[in-house]
Amino acid sequence: MKKDGEIKLLLEERRKGASQKLAAARTGMSERTVRKYEQSGKLPSQMKAPRTHRTRENPFAADWPWVEDQLRRDQALQTKTLFALLCQAYPGRYQESQLRTLQRHVHGWRMQHGEHREVMFQQEHVPGRMAQSDFTVMNSLGVTIGGAQFDHLVYHMVLTYSNVEAVRVCFSESFEALSEGLEACLWQIGGVPLMHRTDNLSAAVRDLDRDGLHDFTANYQALMRHYDMQPSANTAGCANQNGDVEQSHFRFKTAVDQALRVRESRDFTDRGAYERFLLDLVRSRNLTRSQRFEADRAALRPLPAEPLDFTRELSMRVSRFSLIRVLNNYYSVPSRLIGAKVKVRVRSESLELYHGAAHVLTLPRMAGRDQHRIDYRHLIWSLVRKPGAFANYCYREELFPTTAFRRAYDALLVAMPSQADRDYLRLLHLAASGSEADVEQVITTLLEMNLTPTFDAVRKRIGQEQIEPAPAFDKVAINLSSYDSLIPSRSQHG
Repeated sequence: MKKDGEIKLLLEERRKGASQKLAAARTGMSERTVRKYEQSGKLPSQMKAPRTHRTRENPFAADWPWVEDQLRRDQALQTKTLFALLCQAYPGRYQESQLRTLQRHVHGWRMQHGEHREVMFQQEHVPGRMAQSDFTVMNSLGVTIGGAQFDHLVYHMVLTYSNVEAVRVCFSESFEALSEGLEACLWQIGGVPLMHRTDNLSAAVRDLDRDGLHDFTANYQALMRHYDMQPSANTAGCANQNGDVEQSHFRFKTAVDQALRVRESRDFTDRGAYERFLLDLVRSRNLTRSQRFEADRAALRPLPAEPLDFTRELSMRVSRFSLIRVLNNYYSVPSRLIGAKVKVRVRSESLELYHGAAHVLTLPRMAGRDQHRIDYRHLIWSLVRKPGAFANYCYREELFPTTAFRRAYDALLVAMPSQADRDYLRLLHLAASGSEADVEQVITTLLEMNLTPTFDAVRKRIGQEQIEPAPAFDKVAINLSSYDSLIPSRSQHG
């Protein structure tokens, strides 16, 4: 059986003027074969009639009506499931090797009688028209800071025309992280597109209104007005509508993983070093998109004069427990603020507390809900006077700032159980009054010497380490006769 390519070569020889005999010799065919294909005017594949008969008996012929009924009832049923049911109903009739045969039959049935599938419509991207953004979790990359696991997200923005991207490290999908990430990325790109599409984030999008349109939060609308961008969001559960940035997530994280492998280390000295690493990687990736970015850059609108310092402000009163509740999380504050009304400015990674116009405290913001951050320095001044409150304090575990302090408390419980709480609180008071690092170092030293780190032992050793003895000086004989000679009265009457 000749192939289409061989006959095409034959016909090309004939078009060049070769005789049937010469063309046959050049292509390795007989003159009869040449005449056959010239007279038919068809290629071998066109002359082959499709096969309408089976080459072997269908092993599922007896049970195929039942299979069809099951598929019509629920087309989500998998062929493996149907095959398992057949094997269960008729033991020994079918072999495991026949599963592939049933899969081919089911696939052919779906092509003829299956449900309509969703069609994706390729979109035409216009320079400067749209940017898409979303958060992506980076924990799977195993990045560490100073040896400690660095769990974080990245806010990722992509221009849909050129695929130029920008990123910012963050720790939650809050509105503050969205607004600060958006601003940072726009400043990295150097312009403002006409539209901004985000995922169906609760920080930006509320439930659909009665007309089926997205209802954006007031904060998000204010952010869009500041940059004069039209807000847009994909339908919940339809990530393909934000497809450019979704696909860029995968490619970006793959590029980060490869760069970390080339670097031969996933550990960074500090967060700043890691962020510089990411920005350098994004910059190098964007160099390959420079040609299309020129068209994007020409269509982007200029940035506003300065970023929008958009933060939520909450007003609350400090409880008698020296706590405040901010966005469903609890934070301790200095006890001097108990009863005071404070204003909290909420940022993506911090909380700024003000009393009137005076800034009184900055706290790291916690992600999630029902978390608590208790700083022993805020409470120890009262707790050291009420040691009995320590045993049942609901946030007791937060009062062990490091493992060394936890070990010290355990050692005190063994050595002096009745006074362990009092002595441990005095250790915390000592740490709050001076240096926590110094107290921790002395505790560690005493434990290594198998000594109990009591308050008196720790205070005594800290005093010895901090107060150095004055150096000894030899007694020096002083001769004042040379000074006497300078005094006239002494030189005349001495």
